[in-house]
Amino acid sequence: MTKMAPELPIEVDAETGVWTTDALPMLYVPRHFFVNNHVAVEEALGADAYAEILYQAGYKSAWHWCEKEAAMHGLEGEDVFEHYMKRLSQRGWGLFITEHIDLAEGTCRVRLEHSAFVYQLGKVGRKVEYMFTGWFAGAMDQILEARGSQLRTVAEQTQSAAEQGCEVGYFVTVPRDDRDQG
Repeated sequence: MTKMAPELPIEVDAETGVWTTDALPMLYVPRHFFVNNHVAVEEALGADAYAEILYQAGYKSAWHWCEKEAAMHGLEGEDVFEHYMKRLSQRGWGLFITEHIDLAEGTCRVRLEHSAFVYQLGKVGRKVEYMFTGWFAGAMDQILEARGSQLRTVAEQTQSAAEQGCEVGYFVTVPRDDRDQG
């Protein structure tokens, strides 16, 4: 077992029991607990409705996180995105690998290996990591705004390792078009 890297410190307040990483309060729960709760909400709301709720919440959270981390560490552009992918990968969601990013075009492609959802659910024949989708558009859009760009993106999961014949997941962002401006 690999020990926690010192660049991702977890601090536990002795009085309150609150865990923090990157100056953010964190919750430490077993993967099965989180995924079982996720599945229960999906079953109650329907996957499409739940995916839309998570997209919007994830978008907002990613924007905020990237904005704060960029300021804290003096990061810009692609370095912000790579820092975000690194931190997501260090938190147990899976390994997020940027295969392509072009800020001028508003595009990126992220490969997901070792998905926590796939580890828990197995080969269920559908995309199960839709919770992450809004994260990529939120991160891209915060970076674009910080660069003074008016371009905004939309993200989509195109593949999941939970699907038959697939070993990894993929997410892409592309520029929004008029239909997506809503």
